[in-house]
Amino acid sequence: MNKGIITALISIAFAQGLKIPLHFLKTKEWKPELFFQTGGMPSSHSAGVASLTTFIALKRGVRTIDFALSFIFGLIVMYDAQGIRRQTGELTLKVNSLDELVRKAHEKETVEFEEKKPKRLKEMLGHQPQEVVGGALLGSLLGFIAFLFSKKDRQKKKFSVR
Repeated sequence: MNKGIITALISIAFAQGLKIPLHFLKTKEWKPELFFQTGGMPSSHSAGVASLTTFIALKRGVRTIDFALSFIFGLIVMYDAQGIRRQTGELTLKVNSLDELVRKAHEKETVEFEEKKPKRLKEMLGHQPQEVVGGALLGSLLGFIAFLFSKKDRQKKKFSVR
């Protein structure tokens, strides 16, 4: 069992699950479907890569190639989550608004036409910078906790062998 992978997956799931009560506290609206959606607070992408990087740093050290790969990969993921994906989400908001504007303009036309209702584009794709930071902090904490548990497991095995 690869404890680094398990740590990252648990962090991703925890961050996704945390989105539901945080959204409820903010809006008083209960939306369990947020577990399966991208975007929002905290960033599960950031939580996953930060927990893995923290776990590797504590388990193997910061001078290892494992840490270097995880750290650089994590930076790229977090930059992408709050950069490109966020911009795509904002563009999607404008496209959806434009669709509504065109529909309203066509309501005033006298010529009848048949329009197939296009599926609305998903608007929450990326993250605000604070959502990325929140996910990174959560992931670092969970990576630290996973390291502590792996340390205890190793000590149990050491004592049981004697």
